[in-house]
Amino acid sequence: MNRRRAAVRAASALAITLALTGALTGPAAATPGAAAHAETTAVATATDPVTHEQNDRVPEGSVWTQHYFPSSDHSGTELHADVLLPEGMRAGQKVPVILSIGPYFGHTGQTGPEGWTHTGPSSRFGDFIEGTDLFHHGYAFVMVDLRGFGGSTGCLDWGGPGEQADVRAAVSWAAHQPWSTGAVGMYGKSYDAVTGLIGNDLDQDALKAVVAQEPLWDMYPYIYSNGVPRPNVTGTANAYNGIATMPPMPDDDPHYQANARWEETHPECLTENSAGYRISDRSDPYWKARDLARMARGTDTPLFVTQGFIENNTKPEEMQEYLDNHRGPERGWLGQWDHVRGGDRVGDGRLAMGREGWYDETLSFYDQYLKHIRPTVRYPAYAVEDSTGAWRAQRTWPVVERSVTLPLGNGSYIDDGGASARQALGINVDPAPRQAQPSGRWDMENAPDTDQPAPQGLAKGLAKLQKAGEVTSSFFVWSKPTALNVRVTGTPQISLTAKGEGNVMLKLYDVAPDGTAVMFDEQVSLLDSGRMTVDLKATDWTLAAGHVLAVEIGSIQTGSWRDTPSGQTIDVKGAKLRLALDDPSDDVATPGARSPFLDTYLRQYTVDLPAGPATFTVTPGGHL
Repeated sequence: MNRRRAAVRAASALAITLALTGALTGPAAATPGAAAHAETTAVATATDPVTHEQNDRVPEGSVWTQHYFPSSDHSGTELHADVLLPEGMRAGQKVPVILSIGPYFGHTGQTGPEGWTHTGPSSRFGDFIEGTDLFHHGYAFVMVDLRGFGGSTGCLDWGGPGEQADVRAAVSWAAHQPWSTGAVGMYGKSYDAVTGLIGNDLDQDALKAVVAQEPLWDMYPYIYSNGVPRPNVTGTANAYNGIATMPPMPDDDPHYQANARWEETHPECLTENSAGYRISDRSDPYWKARDLARMARGTDTPLFVTQGFIENNTKPEEMQEYLDNHRGPERGWLGQWDHVRGGDRVGDGRLAMGREGWYDETLSFYDQYLKHIRPTVRYPAYAVEDSTGAWRAQRTWPVVERSVTLPLGNGSYIDDGGASARQALGINVDPAPRQAQPSGRWDMENAPDTDQPAPQGLAKGLAKLQKAGEVTSSFFVWSKPTALNVRVTGTPQISLTAKGEGNVMLKLYDVAPDGTAVMFDEQVSLLDSGRMTVDLKATDWTLAAGHVLAVEIGSIQTGSWRDTPSGQTIDVKGAKLRLALDDPSDDVATPGARSPFLDTYLRQYTVDLPAGPATFTVTPGGHL
């Protein structure tokens, strides 16, 4: 990308001061040669802008200032913003604003100290700034610290009402600055993609567009799977407590330093944050206030989202509910990748998502909705990579040609975490398949890419025991081979009537004629006697002609959940699988390559599981 640089940096600083304050004040009123001799570690304030020449952490082509403003909940929380304006702005000139708000914009580092020798604005989205040539195209970039992080005060409030108030305040503040046109877009990945979805849910007029890469669509499933705790229940709490207590840089201004040390005099903030994660009841007010998918009902902010169907971090849970509830324009890249950004590349240079043009498309999206510039390229509303690595264009997601409810029948299993299976199978299975569960701390940026692989021979051995009439840790149900290629899309759902109490794990497998099978969707839940329905993760998986769909119902034997087996025998009756199906034969191709992570996933989750006796047909009647 070509970057436009101002010919005279001192004159640029002078013009920015005019734009910020409407008058010449402070060091910007000095002689034109003063800026050229400034130290390279200058620290900005609201009225003392700093350029790249004065501080090399400031992106080229921009001018950095720092600001403080109150949150919108009247709690006394003060929020900190690092503002980057295009260098060379004229007095009175206004530009649209790209806003990112989250916990990762601290001057010391994103999720931990990054070894900086002096303070400056976060480089978290330097790729986006450079890839879009953002300042050359006339945008401001604003990074706001959520309460409790960076230079903001207050108690961290993971996706809750406090953070929602911060998002509301940040959007309003950005829209009402003298250098702002009043049009605000949000940009982020992971946590700061969550705040983008929160921004949509708040439905503020000033927010014109949101780009959210790999978000959480609802906060609860990141911590619990239908009552079963994930390692995140402690790991995530510990991580964000750690980020909140990162010290400021030694040369940060006194105001920033005081705010950054907020938790030193308010240790209750960390205790309260950890306590919230321990609430396992999804119907508790704590989680209802964080149900972003429900809160999206009727919203209409233009959205551009990305989601990896097979990623193990911010999983595609409640994704379809959120998108169904949203009523505005949508754009999406969906496919078979892990927790990555649209422009990320893997070690050998391939794009992690497999599709070119991320920065051009996001810039066009913002131009359309913040500047009212008609796109010069006709982008598909949704570009989707399925499990074969092929990309297609769609007007929406999911596209459903037929919904089916398939009978899975009855069965029994022992909720023992796999103990009975391991005992029965003996040396054929690793005696401790889950000994190295994830532990410690990680944030939404750095969770493990995959769980441990299933023990070699486990699935095949369980199926063999089932055929022998034994009741062990799970049972399987198989379909007839599919006559045609058929895509499973949307959010699969399993309902069943149970007798007993404990846990249940539900898995879907794509079984090839050679007996190899890929586990492509799963979910777990607490289970009580009675009828229950469980949503699996959203998926987009193509079953090739001749393949079999297998369903496993049983105890939690794989993955990293912190489950407590009940030891009870669970009797299952009237199980049913609801699927949304699509016909791949009428796909409209769009450019894109196979995402590299797909092959990693296939290696990790392919098992031996020959097809057993068929009891249902994926496409009743033989058609879509």
